[in-house]
Amino acid sequence: MGTKKKYFSTCRNWYKGSICGKKAVVLYECCPGYMKLEGMKGCPAVAPIDHVYGTLGLVKASTTQEYSDLSKLREEIEGKGSFTMFTPSNEAWDLLEPEVRSALVSNVNVELYNALHYHMVNRRMLTKDLKNDKYITSMYNNMGLYINHYSNGIVTVNCARIIHGNQVATNGVVHVIDRVITAVGNTIKDILEVNEDLSSFSAVASASGVMDKMGQPGHFTLFAPTNEAMENLGASFLERIMGDKEVIGALVNYHLLNSVQCSEAIMAGSVYETVEGSTIEIGCDGDSLTVNGIKMVLKKDIVTSNGVIHLIDKVLIPDSAKEVMELVGESQSTFSDMVSELGLSAAMKPETEYTLLAPLNPAFSDEVMSIDQSMLKVILENHILKLKHTLSELYNGQLLETISGKLLRVFIYRTAVCIENACMVRGSKEGSNGALHLMSSLIKPAQTTIYQLLMSDGRFNIFLSLMESAGLTELLKQEGSYTVFAPTDEAFDGLTEQDITMLTSKLAVISSSPQPPFTSSTHPEEHLLKPPRGTPPQTTQRNTSSTHPEEQPLNPNPHPEEHLLNPNPHPEEHLLKPPLTSSTHPEEHLLNPPRGTPPQTFPYLLNPPRGTPPQPTQRNTSSNLPLPPQPQPPPRGTPPQPTQRNTSSNLPLPPQTTQRNTSSTHPEEHLLKPPFTSSNHPEEHLLNPPRGTPPQTTQRNTSSTHPEEHLLNPPRGTPPQPTQRNTSSTHPEEHLLKLTRVIEGEPSITKVTRVIEKDTGRRSVKISYRLQYILTLNRRKCMRINIKV
Repeated sequence: MGTKKKYFSTCRNWYKGSICGKKAVVLYECCPGYMKLEGMKGCPAVAPIDHVYGTLGLVKASTTQEYSDLSKLREEIEGKGSFTMFTPSNEAWDLLEPEVRSALVSNVNVELYNALHYHMVNRRMLTKDLKNDKYITSMYNNMGLYINHYSNGIVTVNCARIIHGNQVATNGVVHVIDRVITAVGNTIKDILEVNEDLSSFSAVASASGVMDKMGQPGHFTLFAPTNEAMENLGASFLERIMGDKEVIGALVNYHLLNSVQCSEAIMAGSVYETVEGSTIEIGCDGDSLTVNGIKMVLKKDIVTSNGVIHLIDKVLIPDSAKEVMELVGESQSTFSDMVSELGLSAAMKPETEYTLLAPLNPAFSDEVMSIDQSMLKVILENHILKLKHTLSELYNGQLLETISGKLLRVFIYRTAVCIENACMVRGSKEGSNGALHLMSSLIKPAQTTIYQLLMSDGRFNIFLSLMESAGLTELLKQEGSYTVFAPTDEAFDGLTEQDITMLTSKLAVISSSPQPPFTSSTHPEEHLLKPPRGTPPQTTQRNTSSTHPEEQPLNPNPHPEEHLLNPNPHPEEHLLKPPLTSSTHPEEHLLNPPRGTPPQTFPYLLNPPRGTPPQPTQRNTSSNLPLPPQPQPPPRGTPPQPTQRNTSSNLPLPPQTTQRNTSSTHPEEHLLKPPFTSSNHPEEHLLNPPRGTPPQTTQRNTSSTHPEEHLLNPPRGTPPQPTQRNTSSTHPEEHLLKLTRVIEGEPSITKVTRVIEKDTGRRSVKISYRLQYILTLNRRKCMRINIKV
């Protein structure tokens, strides 16, 4: 509403009811090639197809149809061939100046014919074939047509917008455009050199060395200031920038884009990067084109062979062409005024580089403004640094020198950059002779040490006495970067005299340690708030009546030196991998043996020679319980004997058929890696006994406090044997231990299953062991692996 613009759209593009800030009215028409029928909804009928001349009448381009008759073009576009015609609408012809239009019509034999031929291409091209930045040859002296296809669906030809496209004809296709286009031959450089109203900007562009670039092939958009706009800058500004080629280069490049932005393609504000490197916003307000939200475009869409020119009535000045004081904005106006009033800006020379740390206006409270002028000048001197320090060049611990000679410290955090006690906010800028950083508050450099600060406060007497007892007072006095959580005297009210005595005694231990519990870090609370993994939480008694909970004392750990002096970076290694010692719970050591421990071997004889009698095994065990005498294997043919077992577990045991000493430190390693060598272990002969040999039973010592490790399935057919159990186990719940996760990433055995396969035909028994492992892939995912040995 309010303009006469029409936009061609498809189902893929929707303009959301607003174009250039104006409400849009959506009208639905039949798709190209279809037409309405009376009494029926939609466009069900297929429209008759005609040649290009007849199609001009269908799209209501009657003026172009009339001029085709006058210029003798009709016969060509009705005949054989394949053409694409970008025909101006009737309204587009009316936009031509009267003298130009009359000149075309009066010389019908040449000018009008050539003008219409420039709107034609000698092949069929739909809108999908019109790619962005495409150059196609017209039928007039092979002059070029410059196509732009934008992301919002708009297609332009020499910046003329297609308002009704893809009207297919028998000998081509017709696209209706919103203006009459003329032949293009000049570059942007040519226009600047011949246009008298752009002479001032042309001189600056030539001095900067950018003019040659604007004469080369490419796709550019230039916002060219008129002479009047250049004069409004002032003679002093022009004189200053003309002496610095880098500054005038930045000024000219700030008006140049590396893309073609026709005014008819702008439907809302969008940000574009300039050749200078910073960005500008191009938008529209009705029929007007805006730059950075300001209506400044006097003339739009001067099409050239390498881009387009828009004339503007204001000069665009980038930050890189401004002095550092010119970078100060409205949000720092109080700082700018105070710097000028106190004479600090006059001392800043244009040829010298500075960095301004400009506080926002709220930082200048009534209390600050009431300070004596001399004192306020000293404060503001802390906000002006020597040299140019950009945000990307700052690092933690860096010292920045002010114009008064003071040194300010830089602190880099994950989400903030701070200088002394004040942190930066978004909005840093870089000028020609310096940089500007916005600060949240006034900078107050530290004048005293932590010790002097605590002494002068008077609320930290107990804390200071404890620090003196620990011998850490000198640490608070020396130079460095520390963060101290200092509890007030009131915070100690919740502790008893016994707690204070305990703290004093433990601090004496800390004072004798060569490594104090402080490090040169600005965040020692990371060590205090996060104890090493595996450390049990300590409980403290605190007085919670304080209105400042952060001033409460830290946890009075009965062993603080364990966490502060030598915090173990990997405590889980000690939890998951204890040393190999005699224990009543050997399975704890079976999960993850210490790194570097050589594997234990358990020899097997998988296939002993037939007829070889089994040999008894004599092994040295570390169990404290006496072993019963080992029986000799009976001769062949002897019936199996019952097994007598001594158990010390509360869990019932199934009958066993093999003798095994479980006092080995790593029994599962013998199951995983059985070398194929001869052995003296009788259970090896049970894997493949000689044919005809009845199964042998052996006596086994199961005096381990965890007999579940020996729960191997007995041979089929063996009757269960009664067991004598010792129920004196002190930890019966540990027999129910089920490991589901291992942290370190090494495989750990979780289950051993004995599998017996009996072949009645061959009268043989095959015994194997299935091991279930957990292989930790990472700290969150585990994979179970079953291995049959």
